[in-house]
Amino acid sequence: MAAIVDLEKCTGCGDCVECCPTESIKVENEKAVVNDECIDCGACVDECSSEAISMPE
Repeated sequence: MAAIVDLEKCTGCGDCVECCPTESIKVENEKAVVNDECIDCGACVDECSSEAISMPE
């Protein structure tokens, strides 16, 4: 399962895009979008200063 983006918290800063090792995240309409290539590594969770990204439980 892919990382989950809380669109209300996401600022579209792109920090998650830069840290993603599989290039699974892009910013569309000023919000982060995660695709199916996500490997659940959690790098984006640690990098997100808005705490907008979480991993599925």
